[in-house]
Amino acid sequence: MKKLSLEELNRLSPEEYRKVSPVPVVVVLDNIRSGLNVGSLFRTADAFRIEKIFCLGITARPPHREILKTALGATDTVPWEGVEDGAGLVASLKADGYAILAVEQAEPSVLLNEFKPDKNRKYAVVLGNEVGGVSDDIIELADTALEIPQFGTKHSLNVAVCGGIVIWHLAGVWLWVEE
Repeated sequence: MKKLSLEELNRLSPEEYRKVSPVPVVVVLDNIRSGLNVGSLFRTADAFRIEKIFCLGITARPPHREILKTALGATDTVPWEGVEDGAGLVASLKADGYAILAVEQAEPSVLLNEFKPDKNRKYAVVLGNEVGGVSDDIIELADTALEIPQFGTKHSLNVAVCGGIVIWHLAGVWLWVEE
């Protein structure tokens, strides 16, 4: 076994990245406190060619120092927008045909491993504040609450880890799963 060099990875250049079709998933960051988490989510969004990130409320926005530290340049490739009215944005996305997926422990919820993304749909993944979760006004607009099954003593995951798991699960429908 040998590690691949950067050249052997055949990664897209930023120019090539901007020309390929994105995965029809947007990520809505609902009042995320940590710029490091935001940067990690930008990097994940780049890895899976996510369409766009929306930064709501207190969510740090590029070129914030902590975001740049973990994003490693993904803020230059992933489109993003700062938005103050989270419920208004989610209502607008819903009107544009996006299925709203709140990643939250809620009643009722669908376990992520049981959720089968539809290749013919567009999705908006809402990730909530590290302490309070997804805002109540956004939960009310959600089509589905997705929950990641957990089996230890803790009842939550870091928001960047959680986002990575959900985004990977959704993106696979367009990037590597055969029909």
